[in-house]
Amino acid sequence: SPSPTPPASDAIPINQPQAKLKGRLRLMRSLQRISSSPSLAKAGRSHSTSAAYRAGGRGSISCVSLSAGSRAGSPYDNSYGSSCSSEMSAGYSTAPTSVSSTPAPDGGFKMARVCSSGLDSPTYVGLPLDRRPTSRLGTRDGELSEIEEGYFLRPVAEDKKKARFKKRENFNFWGDMPPELRIDILRYMAPKEIVRCSSVSKAWYRMCFDGQLWARLDTTEYYRDIPADALVNIITAAGPFVRDLNLRGCVQLRERWNLNGLVDACRNLEHFSLEGCRIDRTSIHCFLLQNSRLAHINLSGLPGATNAAMKIIAQNCPRLEHLNISWCNNIDTRGIRKVVEACPNLKDLRAGEVRGWDDIDFMLELHHRNTLERLVLMNCNSLNDESLGALMEGMNNEVDFLTGRVMVPPRKLKHLDLTYCRGITDRGILTLAHNVPSLEGLQLSKCHVLTDTALTALLPTMPRLTHLDLEELDELTNATLATLATSPCHATLRHLSISYCESLSDVGLLPVLKSCARLATLDLDNTRASDLVLAEAAAAIRARNRGARGLSGNERPSVGLRLVAYDCANITWTGVREVLSRNAEITRPMAAPGISATSGPPTYPREIIQLKCFYNWQPTVEEHTKRVLRGDFAAAARLERKWANWMMLNEEVGAGGGGARRRRRRAREAQLLHADEEEGGMGGVGGTGVVGRRRRARSGPGGCVVM
Repeated sequence: SPSPTPPASDAIPINQPQAKLKGRLRLMRSLQRISSSPSLAKAGRSHSTSAAYRAGGRGSISCVSLSAGSRAGSPYDNSYGSSCSSEMSAGYSTAPTSVSSTPAPDGGFKMARVCSSGLDSPTYVGLPLDRRPTSRLGTRDGELSEIEEGYFLRPVAEDKKKARFKKRENFNFWGDMPPELRIDILRYMAPKEIVRCSSVSKAWYRMCFDGQLWARLDTTEYYRDIPADALVNIITAAGPFVRDLNLRGCVQLRERWNLNGLVDACRNLEHFSLEGCRIDRTSIHCFLLQNSRLAHINLSGLPGATNAAMKIIAQNCPRLEHLNISWCNNIDTRGIRKVVEACPNLKDLRAGEVRGWDDIDFMLELHHRNTLERLVLMNCNSLNDESLGALMEGMNNEVDFLTGRVMVPPRKLKHLDLTYCRGITDRGILTLAHNVPSLEGLQLSKCHVLTDTALTALLPTMPRLTHLDLEELDELTNATLATLATSPCHATLRHLSISYCESLSDVGLLPVLKSCARLATLDLDNTRASDLVLAEAAAAIRARNRGARGLSGNERPSVGLRLVAYDCANITWTGVREVLSRNAEITRPMAAPGISATSGPPTYPREIIQLKCFYNWQPTVEEHTKRVLRGDFAAAARLERKWANWMMLNEEVGAGGGGARRRRRRAREAQLLHADEEEGGMGGVGGTGVVGRRRRARSGPGGCVVM
C-alpha cells in the first residue's frame, strides 16, 4: 500500500534544489549575512555565538528569530531545533522538522549545533554544505576561515567608534612640545639665525640663549656681524655649558671683558682661542685660572700674553696638549719651559717669532721629554745649528762607529716648520737625518743658505713625507729633485712647493711628476719649467683616470692636481692648451685589429688639473675648468678650440715679412668670425654685439677669449 503522506511541517526545506530567493526568504538571507558582521556584538550578542563557531570547527549561519508578538501563524514563530535534542529547546515546541521516515539527502546531512540563550536571543540553525554559497576565500557561506574566525573572536570595545571619530581639541604644537625636542630642533639652525629668533618673545629669548645650544661657540664665520651685546648674552647665559670657545677676531669685546661677569661665566672650557682679540692681561689670567680642564689654548698675537700667563698655565692646566703663542712678543722660552715641565701631554707647540730658541738647556729639556708632534718655529731668528742639534741629538751621546750617527731614540715629530729661520744652515739640517722617521710635513722656505748637500741626505730618511715646502731656496738645483724622485717618500708625497727656485728646470721636474703618483699640489712659479712639464702633468693625470673607476651618471670630475705656473718664461700657450685639451678629453672604446668596431659607453675624466698660469690667459683657463667640473665637456672643448684659433691668429698677425698686410687682414676677418660664438651664459670680452666683436678683434697678442 502507498506510504502515508507526511504531515505538513513548518520547517525550512533543506533538500530542495537551490533556486533564486524571493520575498521573505530573500529578506531572511540578508538578515543572515548582516548577523555575521561584528556590528551585532553591540546589540547584546551572547557568548554562545563564539562557542558555536568554535565547536567542531564547523561554522553555522545565524538567523534572527522574530519575537512572540509577531503575526500569528507565521512559520517563523517557532524555534527550529532538532527532535533528537529536546533539552535544548528551552520550553519551545519540540515538533520534529521532518518525518522519521523521510530519507536523508544525498551526501549525508551533518546537523549543526543549535544554540539558544534566552527568550529574546537569536537561535542558530545549520544549513547543509551544498546549500551554502561559496565566498571569495573559497569557503562556504557560514564557514569561517582561520583569519575570519580570529577576527570575530576579538573583543569589540563599546566606545571604539566614538573614540575613533572624536575631534581632537586645539593645542599649542610648539608650546606643548618637550623642551628637549625644541632645543634639539634649534641645533639645526646657524648661530646668527638663533640670535635673530631670540627677538620673537621672552620665551623664545630664554630658549635661544639656553646653554645647551652653545656648548661649542665658534665665531670664526660671523665675528664681524654679531653685536657685542648679543655675544655677551650668549657667553654669560651659556657659560657653564660652553666647552669650546673661539673668539678669534672679536674686537668688539674690547671694553666688555670686565662687565656683566663675562670672564667669570665660563668655568668648564676645554678649547680656548683669543687670537686677534683686544683683551687685557688681567682678563687672560682670569680665564686661565678658572678653567683647569683646558687642553687647547690659542693666544696668538696677544700683547697681554706674557710669561706670567705661561706660569698660570703650568700651575693650573696640566691637561694641556696644544699651545699657540705665535707673535706674542712678551713671551720667551723661559715661560715656555715652565709649561713644558708641567704639562706632560703637550704635543703641539706653535711659537713663531718668539725669542730665546738659542737656549741649549731648554732644547735639551724638549729632547729628553720627546712628546712634541708638531713644532712651529717660523721667523725665529734666534734658532741656530747648535740648538737644533741639541733638540734632535741631545748632548754627549754615544756615536755608532759603523754609521757615524748619534745613538738616540727617534723623535716623534710629524710636522716641523722652520720657515725663515735665517740662522739655520746645512749643518743644522743634517741633524734631522735618521732622527725624524715619522715626519710628514717639512717647511724650509726662505732659509736661503740651504743647499743640495743637506736635502739630498735628509730626503731619503723620511719615508712618510707628504708636504715639502722649499720655496725661495736659491741654491737648490735639479739634484735635489732627482733625489726626491727616487726617495721612499715619492709614494706618499702630495704637496710640493719649489716656487722662486730659479735653478730648477725640466730635468728635475719631469722625474718628480713621473714617480710621485699621488701629487695633489705643485707650485713651480718663477722656475725654468717649460711646456714639457705641463704635458707630463697632463699625462700623469690621464694615467690616474685610466686606472680609476669611471664616472657614474650623477658624478662630476674633481680637481686632482693644482698646478701653479705663474711667471714661467718657458711656458707658452701651447702647453696650456695641452692641459685644457686633456681636461676635456673623452675616451671612447677602440676596436681590436681585425674586429669590427663596437659601440660602448665613453669614459670621462675623473680628475683634472686646475692650472694657474699667465694672468692674461687665466680667465679663459678658469672658464674652461668651470665647464669641465660641471660636466659640460662639449662646451669646454669648443672653448679650447676657439682659444687656440685665437692665439694662432694673433701669432700670424705679429709675424713680419712678405704678405704681412694680407695675413693681418685675414686674421681680423677670422677673429670676427670665431668671436661670434653663442654668448648666453658664457660672457664676453670687451662687450657684446658688433662693438664687442670689434674690440675683441683689436685686442693684442695673448688676449683671453671667453666664449
